[in-house]
Amino acid sequence: MILVVMAAGMGSRFGGIKQLTPVGPSGEFLIDYSVYDAIKAGVNKVVFVIKEEHLNMFRETIGKRIESKIKVEYAFQKQENIPECFTVPKNRIKPWGTGQALLSAKEYVDENFIIINADDFYGRDAFKCLADYLKKSKKDNEYAMVSYILKNTLSKHGTVSRGICISENNELKSITERTKIGYLDNKLVYFEDNNHYEIDENSLVSVNLFGLTPKIFKDAEKYFIDFLTNLTNPEKDEFLLPKIVQQSIDDNLATVKVLNTTSTFGGMTYKEDLEGLKNISKS
Repeated sequence: MILVVMAAGMGSRFGGIKQLTPVGPSGEFLIDYSVYDAIKAGVNKVVFVIKEEHLNMFRETIGKRIESKIKVEYAFQKQENIPECFTVPKNRIKPWGTGQALLSAKEYVDENFIIINADDFYGRDAFKCLADYLKKSKKDNEYAMVSYILKNTLSKHGTVSRGICISENNELKSITERTKIGYLDNKLVYFEDNNHYEIDENSLVSVNLFGLTPKIFKDAEKYFIDFLTNLTNPEKDEFLLPKIVQQSIDDNLATVKVLNTTSTFGGMTYKEDLEGLKNISKS
């Protein structure tokens, strides 16, 4: 099993490279905890999806800490890595989102894998749940995701992005990305198109913790072409991993098992989130 870590984001709301911000009592990064928990769950290789200009910094910090414990490879997410029939819009300044991050890891992934964000704390039980499922799964179109309760994944310091999930009999039916969720007048809402809409704080959510098989790359490549063909805002549109998962479900190409976990989730969206993460990491 492989762990794919999406670590190319700069963290605009955080104000720096949050993947390299110490949170543990001995200077551990969030990635250190994820890799440790993944190894305990049975992962034997980790692929970091990063910006090419961050390679040396990543190797000197994270790489050196773990290379003696697990095989490490680096994949580069580049804005220009798109199908040959397309060109990068003139004023676009960032890569194409978590879906492109997934595709960036393709040449390094030849077996079942767990994919995560670099700036989230998922907890050991979450990795164990996914690993156990992937070990037992017999079909290449049977995926899984670990879900959390929305109210347990929020930040006290601003809005967050979450995939709102609907499941039946522990099988994912829909996942809708909401990019701005937060409290307004003591009500939990999401903001969209200059309006806000109330949302149930007990909703199940995805935080990009999926168990997948290499089959998803073929489907994602097709969906990436569809995405680029139908851009509405070429400078800012993002090709997102949850949308790939949703399209695979809609096209009857895959099923996604929804797994529950006893783990506590912690996200690093803003600098002010650090203190809470330090408390979670201690436990």
